[in-house]
Amino acid sequence: MSYEVLLTADAVGDLEEILGWIASHDAPAKADAVHGRIAAAVTGLATFPDRGAHPRELLALGIRDYRETFFKPYRIIYRVEGKRVYVYLIADGRRDMQSLLERRLLGS
Repeated sequence: MSYEVLLTADAVGDLEEILGWIASHDAPAKADAVHGRIAAAVTGLATFPDRGAHPRELLALGIRDYRETFFKPYRIIYRVEGKRVYVYLIADGRRDMQSLLERRLLGS
């Protein structure tokens, strides 16, 4: 069974920000490598997206609508709706994820 994987505008912005930072503070080749690994993780959601764990920060609030996959240290937060997977957030997991998830997904 194959799912359609779609990135929200916010997730695209997250990815551009991450890659831009890596390219300017490390090396463009490193940014390309990270892009490839994140793209592979996102593409992998097309098969068995339900295997991802629920983000612990959201579970603490009783929310089980979202799941996550990783390319460490990056966390990819998504939601499965029918035959589509929507990626809402791509972020460095070392950030304050509680605040970021609440602001981005819950509008707090």
